[in-house]
Amino acid sequence: MDLRDSPEEAAFRAEARAFLEEHAPRDMPDYYDDEVDNEAFLAKSSAWQRKLYEANWASITWPKEFGGRGLGPIEQIIWNQEVGRVGLGESLSFVGVALTGPTIIAHGTAEQKQRYLGPILRGDEVWCQLFSEPGAGSDLASVSTRALKDGDEWVVSGQKTWCSGGQHGDFGILIARTDPKVPKHAGMTYFLVDMKAPGIEVQPLKEMTGAAHFAEVFMSDVRIPDANRVGPPGGGWGVTMTTLMNERMAMGGLERIIPLDELIDLAGKSGDRVDARLRDELAKLYTWVRTIQLLNTRVITKLSRGEMPAAESSVMKLAVARVFTKAAELGVALQGPHALERRGFWQMRFLGAPSIHIAGGTDEVQKNIAAERFLGLPREPSSDRDVPFEDLPRN
Repeated sequence: MDLRDSPEEAAFRAEARAFLEEHAPRDMPDYYDDEVDNEAFLAKSSAWQRKLYEANWASITWPKEFGGRGLGPIEQIIWNQEVGRVGLGESLSFVGVALTGPTIIAHGTAEQKQRYLGPILRGDEVWCQLFSEPGAGSDLASVSTRALKDGDEWVVSGQKTWCSGGQHGDFGILIARTDPKVPKHAGMTYFLVDMKAPGIEVQPLKEMTGAAHFAEVFMSDVRIPDANRVGPPGGGWGVTMTTLMNERMAMGGLERIIPLDELIDLAGKSGDRVDARLRDELAKLYTWVRTIQLLNTRVITKLSRGEMPAAESSVMKLAVARVFTKAAELGVALQGPHALERRGFWQMRFLGAPSIHIAGGTDEVQKNIAAERFLGLPREPSSDRDVPFEDLPRN
């Protein structure tokens, strides 16, 4: 494992750091704040994406011919780390730039690339993800939203949930069931859908933080042109895997998720509350954070050698969820009676912590992946992989 940047990586890091220190917005609202002005956040997020576009920082990994820098995953990780270092959170352009764009580049038609890629990079259009359903979360291949072919259009009906930024979306990436007579992985198709199309109803989901940055989306006889299909009919699972692979690669650095320095600073101001037990917990958290950073370095080292990580991303996801929860618990504990205040930086993270164990794949799913791909344990038995979807029992 190499703990140092190569000369090329160090030069890229220095360039990224200099740009962000000069141009990163210092007044970006916290999207996870329950009192955030959504319209103001949308405007500032779009303006920041436009600035990134104008300075050629809008996408690190997109090919140059489509407006990106044409660099690799190591540079993407470095960029994520530097963005986290200046305290910027997730952007509303994330789904478009990190997920939709790479998927269209890999599987889309020339017309789709021409129509959508430019507006995504410029921040002109916001995208959301229409994957999960009430009965298909971790087992994404169980989606039951139906899409029926009608001439040059597809008629879609169903329900999606946990759609990040769904209430802001101009367009969405959608997977739907187009052939229920084949096994579940083979009968899905991938679409680009106009979120303003007739038949779409978006309902924000308020979380216990008080914020609503997810939504559920109801579709009733929504008509999608066949020109908005990505990949072949029935080929949606393969296209979806491209999306999910890019989602894992685009995950932000740990600095964006766990502000360790702020927690240590809070501990220093908490006086007698920091007893032996809290000191031990803080030391344990510090060790966990440094361990994750070393694991991230192992991933970068593998990538630099042209190797693909095995189950490291699943191990990282599990570790980050654990560390986020522990940090939030300590942040609240260090405030003493002030922890009972309605709002606050650590209060919001404490209430939001349970979602980290679910979003992007539950802890249980990540443990299975790590067990099978890293530890070499037998694959979990699956009796439904070869059964036609219409014959599967469902709630």
